[in-house]
Amino acid sequence: MPRLKGSADLLEDRRRRALALLDDGLSLNEVGRQIGCNPSSVMRWRDARRHGGADALQVRFSPGRPLKLAAGKRKRLVRLLLKGPMAQGYRTNLWTTLRIAEMVEREFGVRYHPDHIGRLMHSLGWTPQKPERRALERNEEEIERWKKEEWPRIKKTLQGWVPISSLQTNRASC
Repeated sequence: MPRLKGSADLLEDRRRRALALLDDGLSLNEVGRQIGCNPSSVMRWRDARRHGGADALQVRFSPGRPLKLAAGKRKRLVRLLLKGPMAQGYRTNLWTTLRIAEMVEREFGVRYHPDHIGRLMHSLGWTPQKPERRALERNEEEIERWKKEEWPRIKKTLQGWVPISSLQTNRASC
């Protein structure tokens, strides 16, 4: 069972409540049921208190893997991204994860897999953008004319079609 999410104070309070129930004479299993955790967790908290006192119940920070780009480098990355891909020598004004990965490696000497770049960008508050794919020869006026004149003419409709209700209703109830 994974550790519950919450502030350190909430987690520590939960541990203290569990140990208070244990001190009242409840079994490990019963305390686990009432608190909503495994009995092995209650046993671990009990042993920690026994060896280290009340301070041993404090929640330790779990930092995870360190960031590849420190805060200062992340700010610089955002500034580079805001300048656009063309400033980095690309032919089009579209950032792709591959382009960003190449730029990060070139500028910072840090290698990211293109699939991870999406998570990096999300952590920076950026969202993925997809360009609309439209033909260069697109003529908006001609498209509107076609929708108004040609489409109604060629659109298939059933002869005599009238929307009806699938429910039988009594005219007297209307």
